[in-house]
Amino acid sequence: MILIADGGSTKTNWCLVTDDEKKVYFNTEGYNPYFVSEEYITKSLHENLPVDLERDKITEVNFYGAGCSTDEMRAHVQRAMQLVFTKAMVNIGHDMLAAARAVLGRNAGFAAILGTGTNTCLYDGKNVVQNIDSGAYILGDEGSGCHIGKKLLTDYLRGYMPQEVREVFWETYHLTPDDVNEQVYTKPLANRFCAQFSKFVYDNTVNMAYSRNLVKTAFEDFFKNLVTHYPNYQDNTFNCIGSVAYNFRNILEEVVAENGMKLGNIIRSPIDNLVKYHLEDRG
Repeated sequence: MILIADGGSTKTNWCLVTDDEKKVYFNTEGYNPYFVSEEYITKSLHENLPVDLERDKITEVNFYGAGCSTDEMRAHVQRAMQLVFTKAMVNIGHDMLAAARAVLGRNAGFAAILGTGTNTCLYDGKNVVQNIDSGAYILGDEGSGCHIGKKLLTDYLRGYMPQEVREVFWETYHLTPDDVNEQVYTKPLANRFCAQFSKFVYDNTVNMAYSRNLVKTAFEDFFKNLVTHYPNYQDNTFNCIGSVAYNFRNILEEVVAENGMKLGNIIRSPIDNLVKYHLEDRG
């Protein structure tokens, strides 16, 4: 039996493939090694994996994770998971590689992630060949759920949020400006805290023009600071995974066209396509 996982900073989607190729799906939280320790990962997996998962029968784990971009960070996650899947060969890859394989398969092109965080790359049909650092949630991650959430929270703190939106925000979260600052600057996992407010932006119906402008500006920042810096980027279709890309697809499609690209594959989660990719590799 093999496990395939797509791990974002907030959530990990897993698929167990049995020896007769039956597929069993489940979720755990995300395990970005920049934000959680090896001990945290191991403990969380022990507590959150399905109780009927026969770990001793798993021979291979293919985990693609946010933050797993360097040998050091991949080793961090690999050590933690090896303590849980003791009989398995544990392979750790970057979530950008998962995205590229999911939206492009074995074809070369451009791929991106717009979820809790942001990432982009050029892919040669097998591996990522160019990647501009997103800067993560403090320095960059333009267009991501965290970036959209930060823009919303900034408007809230500065009083720029339209009054009718501010009233609904308060009724929904009951957060004072001091509460927001405490969550962002003193509590762990500030990226997840900020990213949750992208759902509020999506759900907001009292002033849809405000939400639309906020999201479009975030996507314009994403193109200006990341996508347009790839050589000959307009020669590629725009392919992307992630809940933000999927939920705000109509606005994203507009910004893609304004930047001279054609829309390719936009999918919420890569897990099904990743399973297909690995099963093809096995024969």
